[in-house]
Amino acid sequence: MNTWLSEKDGNLTIEIKVVPRASKSEIAGIEGDCLKVRLKAAPVEGEANSELIALFHKLLKIPRENIVIKRGSASKHKSLLIKGISTEEVLKTLSV
Repeated sequence: MNTWLSEKDGNLTIEIKVVPRASKSEIAGIEGDCLKVRLKAAPVEGEANSELIALFHKLLKIPRENIVIKRGSASKHKSLLIKGISTEEVLKTLSV
């Protein structure tokens, strides 16, 4: 069972731990109850948040407006709310 991914009312919530200022933006595996995501952007003026949304938009091939930071916009621990994709599709695409 995935403790970092949950589904409710047709929407997915992904618990994320962000590592800013990485050499490249990528999914880095599972750490505890979170999906670990490395981001090239610094956590300044929302740059890392924008890059996080852009990364999931690119990987999952869903519109940016379907990806919202639900909690933790100023923290390394975030919750993403994702609409328009199934749990199975996310797991297959992210390969974790």
